Amino acid sequence: MSTPEQARVTQIRNIEAKTGKDLAALRAAVAASGKLKHGEIRSWLIETYGLGWGDANTLTFFATEDADAAPPSPAAALDEIYAGRKAHLRAVHDAVLAALGPWGEFEIAHKKGYVSLRRKKQFAMLGPKTAERAELGLNLKDNIASNRVVAQPPGGMCQYIVALSGAQDVDGEVIAALKRAFDAAG
Repeated sequence: MSTPEQARVTQIRNIEAKTGKDLAALRAAVAASGKLKHGEIRSWLIETYGLGWGDANTLTFFATEDADAAPPSPAAALDEIYAGRKAHLRAVHDAVLAALGPWGEFEIAHKKGYVSLRRKKQFAMLGPKTAERAELGLNLKDNIASNRVVAQPPGGMCQYIVALSGAQDVDGEVIAALKRAFDAAG
């Protein structure tokens, strides 16, 4: 299993191959685009270079970060994700990770505003959606018949989304769907 840093390096190389530009040229293009907000830059990269959402999101992060700055520690990244009015949602995060613990090895990749959970491939995303709820996105091709585990339109990052307002929402139904996604990624 590769480290999160190795995975990022590989993804950036793949993005460079898809676009025909190196990271420095892509950073310059983003700077020249006049786009300032993360979502605007991501959308611009999708439209301009035909990148998928995940590649555009990652490139947005790398194109706008301070190249000389050290990446934040995992604890600092989580503190940033669950800051202020979203701090109480850290209990949801902890409940999901506690459920995952006994199942085996997986990686946690800290992104801007959420974490990506990976085995051989990403099986889930977790982070605050609003100040009142977190979202657990699941990558799973199976059909899940549930009112809480909601299927998403094709083309998004995850096939299913679960809204979680507190640790109590990480119940048997959610854990079973998460386990299916975990196993499928493995």
